[in-house]
Order: sequence, then structure tokens, then C-alpha cells
Amino acid sequence: MSGQEQTVPHRTLITVCAMMATLMQSLDSTIANVALPYMQGSLSASYDQITWVLTSYITAAAIMTAPVGWLSARFGLKNLYMISMVGFTVTSMLCGVAQSLPEMVVFRLLQGLFGAALVPLSQSTMLNIYPPEMRGSAMAIWGMGVMVGPILGPTLGGYLTEIYNWRWVFFVNLPFGILASAGMAMFLPKTPQGTGMRFDWIGFGVLAMGIGGFQLMLDRGETMDWFGSTEIIVEATLAGLGFYLFFVHMFTAEKPFITPRVFRDRNLSAGLLVMFAVGMVLFAVSALLAPWLQNLAGDPVETAGIAMAPRGLGTMAAMMVAGRLSSRVDGRLLMAFGIIILSWSLYRMTGWTPAVSDFTVIANTMLQGAGLGFVFVPLQVIAFATLEPALRTEGTALLSLTRNVGSAIGISVTSALVTQNTQIVHATLASHITPLNRLFEGAARTLMPTTSHAAQVLNGMLTHQAQIIAYNDDWKLMMLLALPMLPLLLLMRGPKKGAHGSGPEHPAVID
Repeated sequence: MSGQEQTVPHRTLITVCAMMATLMQSLDSTIANVALPYMQGSLSASYDQITWVLTSYITAAAIMTAPVGWLSARFGLKNLYMISMVGFTVTSMLCGVAQSLPEMVVFRLLQGLFGAALVPLSQSTMLNIYPPEMRGSAMAIWGMGVMVGPILGPTLGGYLTEIYNWRWVFFVNLPFGILASAGMAMFLPKTPQGTGMRFDWIGFGVLAMGIGGFQLMLDRGETMDWFGSTEIIVEATLAGLGFYLFFVHMFTAEKPFITPRVFRDRNLSAGLLVMFAVGMVLFAVSALLAPWLQNLAGDPVETAGIAMAPRGLGTMAAMMVAGRLSSRVDGRLLMAFGIIILSWSLYRMTGWTPAVSDFTVIANTMLQGAGLGFVFVPLQVIAFATLEPALRTEGTALLSLTRNVGSAIGISVTSALVTQNTQIVHATLASHITPLNRLFEGAARTLMPTTSHAAQVLNGMLTHQAQIIAYNDDWKLMMLLALPMLPLLLLMRGPKKGAHGSGPEHPAVID
């Protein structure tokens, strides 16, 4: 197809449309973060319930990422692209007009289902229209859209929420969706459709049951008293059964959903674990930092968005530097450097209080973004450095699936821990407030809950302090998830000198 790649007309316009699609899908995974407190009131939801707005989207995208390659081959890349783009735009508008939490969750699920194909199809499109010698630059642009979109989402969401209202974080997709759909309809070359292709629906079905059941268990566990609830037991059983049947089917079926030998490659297997941790940290920190800045630090929504913007700038700068150094420096060293920076930035956050300066927040988020950038770019090369070419499509799908699942789990777990640890710490602090405690002598005695007003004031102070400690515990958890990525690098092997086909100029294509 190289001859066709050299003569594709309107390449620049197709690239712009593909990047619109990539940014729309990745932005929507986090653009609602800073708007969550506003949505919480409008939709009558608790703090842990409103995070379903984030996890429902990411979970649906994770489930539907895997079959994109088969759907594209069966129905044609352009046809699937158009259906996904139009469906994503329409469901975005439905999210903007949702009147209740169940409506919002359903519409976000649909938005994730349609949006799942946009990122891999954009990658495939750009690889198809550029010749091999230009694919490195094309993939650098695509990679920025994937990584920077989730980071810049809260900033854009903050501005839209402050200037208009939270519904505009979804309405903003309409003009870009129309432009991208029209551009692809007019300029993207039509691709052939496959016939007689069979899909492993059993493997896909049990995998979806496992992921969906596990995510529901994490989302609803805090409000349903975990395994004291029949619902949580059922969801945990479905999750365990789904994953068990998936692995059994994968190793026994004639043509399984995922080829078992793909996991024999050490680079890819270690890369999947690293990507899982990256997904957890990338989205969980973003989801936690927005309410931390607004609810604890007392920043208005636009200020919270501005404070989180440097994370994206750090990522972009690091990705450009890593892209230039990847041909001269061992990618594992670049990843180790990024992991150390990321872990250090999270360690600094474990001691934060609302009194921390804006400069500290901005500098630390920029440093954190740089760490993620140094990890992400070399990982895309090393994960496929030793994988046989026939398995690259499955490897790419697994890498995207792992990132999405890690993101959904990270948001659910950290949000549940904030709620649970706030209650635990509140109770621990309250146990020390007694007339016998000598700290409550003199002026401090006014804090004793002898009147209803004093009790309310004291409860508010305790809750505030408990939330600070709970958030710091989550930052510590994120740091402990980032550090194990370092020993995983020892399992990876660098690309062979002079090897072609597995570097950035020849990444996996999903088509």
C-alpha cells in the first residue's frame, strides 16, 4: 500500500480530522472532572456516586476497544469511523441534557461505546495515509492527542463550567464532531469490507462480563457496604466467573478472542503492567486533584482548571524530548527517569495541606506530567520491540484495553478510599475530644460540643482534617503503584540494532 500512501489526497485535512477525533475521545475521559461538584448537586448524587460519570465512560470504552480491529475489517474502516463519530457526537449532546444520575450514566456508557473506536481508528488512518518514513512524526502527533487530551480536559472543563455551566463540557463536542464527521466523509478514502468473518463472541462476552462486573463492584461497594450486600456479592461472582471463563476459553478455543502466545513476549507482558499503572495514575490523580483544589483548597472552578493545565504542558514537553532521544538513548533508561520523576512528584503530594502555595501545585503537576510523558513514549516502542509482527494488532488492542481498565479501576478505588478513610479518620479524631483531654483547656474549650452550634463547627473542622489525611493516603497509594514499574523494566529487552518493523516508524496498525 506504500504507493497509495504516497498519493493520498487531502492528507493534511484528514490528519486534522483524525486529531479532532482523538482529542474529543481522550478529552471526554477527564473534561467532566472539575464539573463533578456542580453535576453532583444538579443530579442529586453523592460524591462516590458522581464518579460513575467518569468510570462508566472509561469502562465502556475499555470493553469496546478490543473488537475494533475485527469491526473495522468486517464493516470497513471508513464506515466504522463515521458511525463512531456520529454516535459519539449525538451521545455527547444527550449527556448535556441529562436530568438524573441514571440518565447520565446510561448516556456516558453509550458515549464510551461509540468513542472506543475513535482513537485506534485515528491511529490506523494516520498510519495508512503516511509513508513509512513519515510515520514517526505522525505517531508523535497522535501520541500527544492520546496523552495530553486527558490532562488538558480539566482545564477546558473548568472554563466551560465557570463561563456557562457544566452541561457545556458535553455540548462543546458538537461543532468538532460535525467538522470531523464531514471531513472524514468527504476526504477519507473508502476501505473494503470483509465478508464471512467470524468473531469470537463468547470470548468477548465473558471478558465484558468480567470487566463490567468488577467495575460495578468497585463503583457501588462503598455505598452498598461491600460484601455485606447481596448485590456486591453477585457482581463479584460475575466478575470472577467472567475472567475465569475468558482465560479458560482463551487457552482452549480453536480461534480465541486473544491469542495466548501474545503473553509469552516479555516486553509486551511487562509493558501491559506498566501501562496499567500509568492508566491508574494518569486518570486517578486528575480525578482526585480537581475536587481537592475546589473542596479543600477552596479554589474556584476556573482556578482549579488553570492549576491542572501545566500537567499537560509538562507531558507535551517530555514527549517531544523523549521522541528525540529515543533513537540515541535506551528507552528503558528514559522510562526509569520518568518513573522516578512521577514517584517523587506523588511523594511530595503526600504532605500537602490546603495551605500549599499555587506555585507548588503548578510546579508539581508539571513535573508529574513530564514523568508520564517520559514513560509513555518509550513504552510504545519497547512493548512491541520483540513481538512477532502477526501479533502486533492484538498487542495494541491489549495495551489500550489495559490502560482503560487501569484508569477505571484507579478512579473507582481512590474515590472509594477517600470516602472510607474520611469516615475512619473522622471517628479516630473524634475519639480524642473529651473533657479529660488537656488540649481542650482555656480558649480551646469553646470547641467542645456543648451546644449544637459548637458541635457543627467542630464536626466541620474534623471532616476537613479527615479529608486532608484521606487524600494524602491516596497520593501515597499512587506513589506505591508507580514505584513497582521500575523492576518491571528489568524484564524488558531493548530493540535489536538495525531492527525494523517494531520501532516508532512501524507501529501496530488496527485496520
